[in-house]
Amino acid sequence: MIGRRTTHRVVDGVHIPGTWRPVFIRNGRYFLADLLIYADGLVDCWGLLTLEEFEEKVRSGWVATTLPDGGQASVHGLARWKFGEPRNQLTPDLLVAEVRDTIDRLNERPDSAGRCMAAVEAFLADRTEENRSAARTAFLAVPVSRRRALGDMDSKDWPLRVLVAGPGGRTYVPADPPVTQEAYDRAVEYFEQRADRLAEWRARATADGPEVSYAPVVHLRPWIADDPVADPGRGGLRNEYPAPITVDKVDYPSVAHAYWALSAAQPDVRATIAAAATHAAARDLAVATPRREGWEHSRTAVMTGLLRAKYDQHPELAEILLATGDATLVYVDINSGFWGDNAGRGRNWTGRLLELVRSELHMRRAGIPGL
Repeated sequence: MIGRRTTHRVVDGVHIPGTWRPVFIRNGRYFLADLLIYADGLVDCWGLLTLEEFEEKVRSGWVATTLPDGGQASVHGLARWKFGEPRNQLTPDLLVAEVRDTIDRLNERPDSAGRCMAAVEAFLADRTEENRSAARTAFLAVPVSRRRALGDMDSKDWPLRVLVAGPGGRTYVPADPPVTQEAYDRAVEYFEQRADRLAEWRARATADGPEVSYAPVVHLRPWIADDPVADPGRGGLRNEYPAPITVDKVDYPSVAHAYWALSAAQPDVRATIAAAATHAAARDLAVATPRREGWEHSRTAVMTGLLRAKYDQHPELAEILLATGDATLVYVDINSGFWGDNAGRGRNWTGRLLELVRSELHMRRAGIPGL
């Protein structure tokens, strides 16, 4: 069963979230490998495949779900062995169903378990045989490996399989006896109590608003021109955009000028950097001189102050920043994996600080008192 492992791949600078589980690839021998599943529906098992192509690999046995006694297996660079009386726990249908569920969960869509519980809630709200049949069908569509996780640690899926079977019915577990009225009533009580607990949890979980952004990612690409324009668009959110700021009674042509000037250890060099003709020249001058002591531990705080100054002193640019809504801001900077996203490998601190300043602007506009 696929767990909570997380990974990602980067496509055009955007992180595609994913997870993985172990599988055996049958390519002559059986190779233990990672099956990588991504939110965009692609599956990597020695090459990216669509879900349909992956299913073909599973049903052909190339992604193995049945391991033969005496079959040769290996892990690259680690070990080789032969299977001895293997107990196979997967089937092609089960593996494909697990992967489909995983893609749904990565996209925060209801998977088979979520659809099952929605059908159960519909039955409990209107207890017709038609609704019970729909709940039973949804329950049996959940991969067998996941059914017992639909309840709590003690009950497992017992209340669920009893509820959808109904009094006198049989569950999917051959050893279960026919469902008695008493057992059915206990199952109904279990779900009524569960509904009360869920209602309390949902009230707490949604009280503070959504946890993730629903707006598209915004990429802030470099600004090329040296002069300001009437409508810079999102280019005006770049640190090198020529929006002069005043900090501690010193004037700087841009946030980039101010940042590099403040980084220099020598006061006379700071003045030279602040007067540089372009942001690129300011950076070059700063690179050629020593940094202030402790700069690497202070630079995010300095940048935060500079960004606040920029958007306080340029309301028109603040409006552009506010217009990005709650989007994730990806700052493209090939020179810095600290400040920029750097094709998915950087820390994107500029983007993160811009989101912070944007939130502060929203706070003031809403009249919420700051600390």
